[in-house]
Amino acid sequence: MSDTTPPSDTPDPGRLPERRKTSPPGLCPPPEPLWPHFLTGQEDAPVRVLLIDDDEFMRRVIAQELLSDMRIQLEGQGSSVRDGRRLLATHEFDVLMVDLRLGDGSGFDLIREARKLHRYCEIIVISALEDDAHVMHAFELGATGYLLKHAWLQSFAEAVLQVVNGGAAITPKLTRRLLTRMNLQGSGERPATETPLREATLTAREREVLRFVARGCVSKEISIRLGISGQTVNAHIKNIYKKLHVHSRAQAVSLATHTGQL
Repeated sequence: MSDTTPPSDTPDPGRLPERRKTSPPGLCPPPEPLWPHFLTGQEDAPVRVLLIDDDEFMRRVIAQELLSDMRIQLEGQGSSVRDGRRLLATHEFDVLMVDLRLGDGSGFDLIREARKLHRYCEIIVISALEDDAHVMHAFELGATGYLLKHAWLQSFAEAVLQVVNGGAAITPKLTRRLLTRMNLQGSGERPATETPLREATLTAREREVLRFVARGCVSKEISIRLGISGQTVNAHIKNIYKKLHVHSRAQAVSLATHTGQL
């Protein structure tokens, strides 16, 4: 008589059942999302972020979302202008996420200092302030993103990845308002907060590079498409920044579009 006991179909009551992804009958399961190798933010080289917000609860919510994404590394966080200055001076980073109203000063001051210390960093404002004056001033100082606190339909992690890959991150509600401003400009009306456009002449190659930037292409993609080195692409982008007196790709595209150079 064998001592071997045939396996039982009865589940072990102390063992949790395995969860399986199922799809409706007749449908294939959706493919796992892929992060293209040419985009900034790989697990072995994550995007480095500094987070400054004096709202402890909000800071924890944002930090938790960033930490859950392997493409992002939270380098440091603070709650004041003083904390921000210390982090800016002691950490290497790619993106600064900052509130505008801090207990000991204004987030605008940190944006200015970040631009001086790390000229090509990206800046995302996180604020409860949504009036045009604050929003436009943030963009004028070089912000490439503006997210409203407690807004729906936005992801802080996706915002970080958007800006480091040549895009902009703006809460949909604000985007709608910006489109309204553009419509007013097209009709000949000017919003009260509009600033005069600066004129600059871009070379044919610079305009070509900027067109690819406007399509969301990163430097590596542009170098492949134009048959030039990545260093040459970055040199063209730096020249564009200098000529247009801007600090980000989003600003360069916007200004070049308004001046008819794209």
